[in-house]
Amino acid sequence: MSDAIQHECGLAFIRLRKPFEYYHEKYGSVLYGLNKLYLLMEKQHNRGQDGAGIATVKLDVKPGYPFMYRLRSIANKAISDIFSQISAQIEEVKKYHANIDAHPDYMKGHIDYLGELMLGHLRYGTQGKNVVESCHPYIKCHTTPVLNLALAGNFNLVNKRELFDLMNSSRPPETRTSDLAAMLDIIYHFINKAVEAEGNNINVAGVLKKCVHLFDGGFTFGGLIGNGSSFIVRDGNGIRPAYYYIDDEVIVAASERAAIRTVFNVPENNEIHELPPGYALITSKDGSYYTEEVVTPGERRACSFERIYFSRGSDEEIYEERKALGHHLSRKVLEEIDHDLKNTIFSFIPNTAETAFYGLVKGAEDYLNQIKVQRIQSWKNDYDEEKLAELVNRRIRMEKIAIKDVKLRTFITEDSSRNEMVQHVYDITYGTVRKGVDTLVVIDDSIVRGTTLKESIIRMLSRLEPKKIIIVSSAPQIRYPDCYGIDMSRMKEFVAFRAARELLIEHGKESLLQELFEKCKELKRNNQLHTRNVVKEVYKPFTAEEISDKIAQIVTPEDINIPVKVIYQTIEDLHECCPKNLGDWYFTGDYPTPGGIRTVNTSFMNYMEGRDQRSY
Repeated sequence: MSDAIQHECGLAFIRLRKPFEYYHEKYGSVLYGLNKLYLLMEKQHNRGQDGAGIATVKLDVKPGYPFMYRLRSIANKAISDIFSQISAQIEEVKKYHANIDAHPDYMKGHIDYLGELMLGHLRYGTQGKNVVESCHPYIKCHTTPVLNLALAGNFNLVNKRELFDLMNSSRPPETRTSDLAAMLDIIYHFINKAVEAEGNNINVAGVLKKCVHLFDGGFTFGGLIGNGSSFIVRDGNGIRPAYYYIDDEVIVAASERAAIRTVFNVPENNEIHELPPGYALITSKDGSYYTEEVVTPGERRACSFERIYFSRGSDEEIYEERKALGHHLSRKVLEEIDHDLKNTIFSFIPNTAETAFYGLVKGAEDYLNQIKVQRIQSWKNDYDEEKLAELVNRRIRMEKIAIKDVKLRTFITEDSSRNEMVQHVYDITYGTVRKGVDTLVVIDDSIVRGTTLKESIIRMLSRLEPKKIIIVSSAPQIRYPDCYGIDMSRMKEFVAFRAARELLIEHGKESLLQELFEKCKELKRNNQLHTRNVVKEVYKPFTAEEISDKIAQIVTPEDINIPVKVIYQTIEDLHECCPKNLGDWYFTGDYPTPGGIRTVNTSFMNYMEGRDQRSY
């Protein structure tokens, strides 16, 4: 509904534990691993629309022959493009070796990407241009196998500049913008040191222990080493998700549990494990594996937006949590409509809010059923069949109010025409609302900037001429930047911040902003900008309800006279609905790392100085 939050990247890893002959005999295809990698990436396609990439490593290749390959794409359907290129190579080889797919070892020797170790990545760009060079995996190459490294991940780091400086990086300053490049340089440096001390059979966990504590951010990343080792690592606060599954045929890791379960037909969730915060899953050339702590775990602060929005709702826990988010909002909505369900219509925009919508409706149904029971009890025996039927048949009114017109989306590219075009991204369903009688309740996952609400959604809904429009967010107010994977780093973009600023002006407290700006500058002078979130003081004078009401004013177009109300989820209810994912810094300002605190203060300083740039 509001401008979309930038998506998370996605990671897919597969380690085949059997010879290719095994998969050919059991599954009828030497391409078993590549087929599974394709599916594992497609099942997480919601996590990356800007590009994709894969890297593979072949084991036991004769000296002098290639053993690590990488392929990346920024095509419109990047995953399909990558695997179409692989398929084209297979078909080309078959022209000269018609029966090659019956000979696994021969296939391995002739098909570039047919390797035992596979790493896939789905990119949603958070910085830089959308060019193929920005797609993961990144690689380091060398004639010595152990000095070859492919790296990909789901993360943002807030200290990449410090990492480049730490390494005395030879990269030009203007190219030191990539988190992954910084990670790659650090890890590769310590791999080199390990090779000098240990030879080719390096202690991968030891290397990671020297690296990971240097990374300030939220991350899950994976690496393939040319000697046949590999690793998946999760940050110490568990900010970014990571799951893995192991049987005697494969070792698999991914950003989403449901993707693993679907692709590998895993019957029970408990067979798929969550990689603990601060741990690495490490595999060796012989197919053995182990998990080990590589950085001291801190307080678990798993990202709550994974449950609200990013991860697919096909995971039963996420599905139930999203329904609970909607259900917890039903009480507030019922109070706002004065419990008048007869004259209220419930709907949702966009489709990702559908599960929370079910929970919202369930809460309203529970209330309606209570009323039915109380009404029947009050009648005692004073009712007839018609009267009883009329009451029993009362239902919550639900309609598909808005339908997204996907065809228009690709045309909205220029700022000059965006305001006009964005009004027509959705088509409304006419005839669903009784003019001036029905209240329209529409739920969304979250409201970030409020731009699309004002420019499109509310204007569109007003054409139906409802008595009132109530916008419901299954997430709390987004007040602070994120720097751990979501590209939300500019204070001016948050409608909650704009609302708080307007309230400060109305209450004669606008000078508070300058006071806080001076505090930030003092902290920066003393190298203490990472110690205290000063921006919390902006919201402190006002209740959440006051800010929500001001947001409603901001997102209502000036020429719309229909009352608009905005209702947000509370922090307390969010935690009750998603008890395992308590990361809420974008709502509360409670950042799990010092770099996060520095980011929010820097973002505020950028705002006060009129600098439109990212804060990390």
